[in-house]
Amino acid sequence: MTAAVADTRFAPRAAGARQLAGTGTLLRLALRRDRVMIPVWVAVVLMMVLSMPGSLKSVYSTAAERADIAQSMATNSSMRALYGPVFADSIGGLTAWRIGVYGGLFAAVMSLLIVVRHTRDEEESGRQELVSSAMVGRRAPLTAALLAALVADAATALLVAGGLASQGGRGALALGLAIAATGMVFATMAAIVAQLTESARLAKGLTSAVLGLAFVLRAAGDSGTSGSGGGSSVLTWLSPLGWLENTRAFADERWWVLLLFVAGVAAQGAAAYGLAGRRDIGMSFLPSRPGPASGRLGTAGALAWRLQRGSVFGWSAGFLVAGIAFGGMTQGATDLVGDNRKTRDIIERMGGQSGVTDAFLATMAGMLGMVAALYIVASVLRLSGEETSQRAEPVLAAAVGRLRWAAGHLAIAFGGAALIMVLGGLGLGIGYGRNFGPVLGACLTQLAAIWVIGGLAVLLFGVFPRAAVAAWAVAGIALLIGWIGPAFELPQPVMNLSPFGHLPKLPGGEMAWTPVLTLLAIAAVLVAVGLTGLRRRDLSN
Repeated sequence: MTAAVADTRFAPRAAGARQLAGTGTLLRLALRRDRVMIPVWVAVVLMMVLSMPGSLKSVYSTAAERADIAQSMATNSSMRALYGPVFADSIGGLTAWRIGVYGGLFAAVMSLLIVVRHTRDEEESGRQELVSSAMVGRRAPLTAALLAALVADAATALLVAGGLASQGGRGALALGLAIAATGMVFATMAAIVAQLTESARLAKGLTSAVLGLAFVLRAAGDSGTSGSGGGSSVLTWLSPLGWLENTRAFADERWWVLLLFVAGVAAQGAAAYGLAGRRDIGMSFLPSRPGPASGRLGTAGALAWRLQRGSVFGWSAGFLVAGIAFGGMTQGATDLVGDNRKTRDIIERMGGQSGVTDAFLATMAGMLGMVAALYIVASVLRLSGEETSQRAEPVLAAAVGRLRWAAGHLAIAFGGAALIMVLGGLGLGIGYGRNFGPVLGACLTQLAAIWVIGGLAVLLFGVFPRAAVAAWAVAGIALLIGWIGPAFELPQPVMNLSPFGHLPKLPGGEMAWTPVLTLLAIAAVLVAVGLTGLRRRDLSN
């Protein structure tokens, strides 16, 4: 009788342990698979954050200049929408203002990619079903994915806190924890979405859309308040990115705001675990609607469009909105620069020597171009995803050649990049209110560099399929050089490592066709070599 009671008492605990069986093994596997991706993402966030103190010291070298910039932000709604309010005029406080929100954005993207990769992506490829046939608990894969994201975010927090400790230990710790906590909020959000959708790509897209909404809410809230007082807009408090800035690192830290992150992670994690226990492997609560096998999907190109149209629409809408927002900030940026010679020099190094307004517009066009490089890499590597998931084989088994199959996806990748840059340019012109032609031309000029990065992705996929993921590193390096290079006054040979470093600075500067045409020729050669490699190699299993 006593033994029976004991067994009944411990049965729930034993059942819970079985649900998590194999978590440690799956975590080690996830970290091994991400042994390159996680360090790269963490390094990018760390370099963004640690580059700021030195840059700020060179631009605002005196306490009076720092106090002036903090005061200017109180009346500059455009810059508050872009970066948030300034809560302290110390180097640490200005660092938290300038980079805090963007550090949180990068941590969030890193975390959602990790979670989706080790949950829905594994199920979509069929590997999870194979793993689950062994001694693996029902909730072990989700737990391992969240723990992998936690490891990445914890490493980010420790490195950021250690790197900024010289500016103030409490503030450095607060900023590091807030960035990491933002990442975990979106990791658990991705865990929920991965249960709802049947596609890893859709899971990433929906979670990224929520992240975009969080940024918009934070920007709208900050633009409508002075930021110098004790309160923030309700819209700011609705966004996890607003929670991040309201920890007020280096400015009388609000430690209690971290409890909001804890509550959000706990609630979303519980929801994800509840959903995971109520569905079969490979299934979802929002299953994909089967499409016709003929008619609109009767060609390889039509199938490619069906697979990638959601991404094209999402990026197009995002670039149009971003362009309008950046264009509207042009006058505010000019007012913010004022007579600060060092700030003017940095903007002109990024955008050319044609005056602050044109230089700022050229800088925004360049930033749109570098972000568009991420789109073209994602779109090209859809080919790799179709191949490794073995969905390409049924298509190629029909009367469809490899080049025809690849051409459909590449047309969307390269053509889609042109479309989003056109919309970004139109948005920039609308927001600025004038010079539509020169601004649009500046955005279209970025296509030469964007297509080079797309060509490198095609080359890696066609010739070195196992290394195709390295295309992300290429795009990331270009983005990082463009982000921190002007502030650090990196030598021109280093800036030239990015194809964007060879483009003319438009609007305002003179159009130089030689580098543009050279980059276009390089892109064409890279695509041709990649497609030749695709024709000659075996498909991956």
